[in-house]
Amino acid sequence: GVIGLILSMILVRLLTRTDLAEEDRKLDEEAAENAEGKPHFLYVKVENHYLDGKTITQIRDLLNRDFVCSRLLHEGHVTLPNGATQIHFGDTMYIVCAETDAEAVIAFLGQEVKVEWEKQDVVLTSRRIVVTNPKINGRKLGRMHFSRLYGVNVTRITRQGMDIFASPSLELQVGDRLMVVGPEDAVNRVAHKLGNSVKRLDSPNIATIFIGIILGIIVGSIPLAMPGLPVPVKLGSAGGPLIVAILIGRYGYKIKLITYTTTSANLMLREIGLLLFLASVGIKAGTVFIDTVVAGDGLKYVGCGVLITMIPATIIGLVARLRFRFNYFSVIGLMTGAYTGAPALAYVNTICNKDAPAVSYSTVYSLTMFLRIFTAQLIVLFCCG
Repeated sequence: GVIGLILSMILVRLLTRTDLAEEDRKLDEEAAENAEGKPHFLYVKVENHYLDGKTITQIRDLLNRDFVCSRLLHEGHVTLPNGATQIHFGDTMYIVCAETDAEAVIAFLGQEVKVEWEKQDVVLTSRRIVVTNPKINGRKLGRMHFSRLYGVNVTRITRQGMDIFASPSLELQVGDRLMVVGPEDAVNRVAHKLGNSVKRLDSPNIATIFIGIILGIIVGSIPLAMPGLPVPVKLGSAGGPLIVAILIGRYGYKIKLITYTTTSANLMLREIGLLLFLASVGIKAGTVFIDTVVAGDGLKYVGCGVLITMIPATIIGLVARLRFRFNYFSVIGLMTGAYTGAPALAYVNTICNKDAPAVSYSTVYSLTMFLRIFTAQLIVLFCCG
């Protein structure tokens, strides 16, 4: 099954003439295009007479768009504005907003211009600050009141290597990197508030991992009664932890669970998990493996296993690539998830350094696990009935 699945991946790649380097580049392009709230930077000269004398907060409410005014050029002087700062006709605003809102912001305020700041009333500094304070985990950026309490503006946030717009509704997580603009002493106070201790990020959050494992085992052991089936269906010790891990990864910060784990620790845990899985399967099957394959119908089982593995996997891989134009790395992730092939995922991880295969794998794994148990019991009922 493992070898057949890997051969199917290679066969799909050869038949579709896939270039791995090109697929990797396309993943980067898709991530850039599909990034929600991707920040956009622009200088806008205010030419809307109606906005003269209005505060930035009032303008934001009228426009009904979130944006951050990082600097304001008024009568030749550059200042750091806040929500209460009044805007006048002819002022130039350095604005950071979501890329999708940029056109609306320009149309409402005036026109985009090119500016070279000449004089600053206050010396401003820009610095990336890392969120390492556990108390900040899950708090909304708008409720931190950085502009009013500290006199600084947060222009963008980097999360998992991706820049996103600093929307007030964005919930901060440990590991986020905030670009903060303001006077140096104020920026230092914000850094102290957020933690900004890179050393803390070097330690993996083992507690959250084990909480997820325990809850996952509990969920996996819950019997799910299905009409017509004499035996309840269970997700097992694999499906349960995966579902809980997905939920914790998505909503864990809302209950103050720190899910940040360094890339190296993540990769180590992933590889150790796969190795333990393979070792346990090998130890359990090793004593009777030779006798099973050589004696009786063992070779027929192997042959059927090759056909059952390769034919559907190859067909669906070709359909996904040629008909739906899926990225190759996503396709092989789907193939491994559809076969619950954790060992095959180890091979996939050696040819792709992105998360696309793992995301595709986890997307279908739980469904496949449930359907496999359900279908197997249906076959038994049908054959025995």
